[in-house]
Amino acid sequence: MRSYVIGDIHGCPDELVYLVQALPLESGDRLVFLGDYIDRGPDSSGVISFLLELQKDRGAYEFVFLKGNHEDMLLSYLGLAGQHGDMFLFNGGKATLASYGFSKAEIPSHEALSLIPSAHMDFYRNLLTYYVMEPFLCVHAGIHPLKPLKDQTESELFWIRNQFIYSPHTLAYTVLFGHTPQHDVFYDLPYKVGLDTGLVYGNKLTCLETTEKVLYQIQRGKRAVKRVSIESRWPT
Repeated sequence: MRSYVIGDIHGCPDELVYLVQALPLESGDRLVFLGDYIDRGPDSSGVISFLLELQKDRGAYEFVFLKGNHEDMLLSYLGLAGQHGDMFLFNGGKATLASYGFSKAEIPSHEALSLIPSAHMDFYRNLLTYYVMEPFLCVHAGIHPLKPLKDQTESELFWIRNQFIYSPHTLAYTVLFGHTPQHDVFYDLPYKVGLDTGLVYGNKLTCLETTEKVLYQIQRGKRAVKRVSIESRWPT
């Protein structure tokens, strides 16, 4: 079984489709998504619809969907469990609501909840905060570098940046994370690898296969997926 860990998508379904189609998936393989499926890009609803369709092959593959800060903001905006709903519209949320049929000229209220398909709402509600697959810990933003895993807060798991990125941590895992866009994959081994390569900003969508240490990447607006071995970067 191989695991494929995919970084931030942010409402860009075309590149996601081409990337997944290019992966050499076999029965029993695992796909892990690091969150931030929505906001800013042209079709957040389309991203979720594709992921739900993909899950129809659940018998063939294992799926792990993590929550990002943007999904958490959406849930809070809709009056459900979450934080910082007041920031949702100003962080790309208008594009998400437009993908569900709202006019961009409108300032939607909590009535938006009734216009989002129930299957999509179930998806948002059931997202995980983190996922352990030793020796890796998959999480959206990162971790507080001095806390044990059980003491990490959702704010840290969904929002932390420099305090995590530029410090070693004390957990016995290599943390695979998104959230903070980089021009290319961020390496600080054995502590962490950052997989948000800024797709929605015109850069790339990145996937890491964790067994052979292979990157699969697609440039915004392109169809070709590039495969690169990064095994040499790992400590022996």
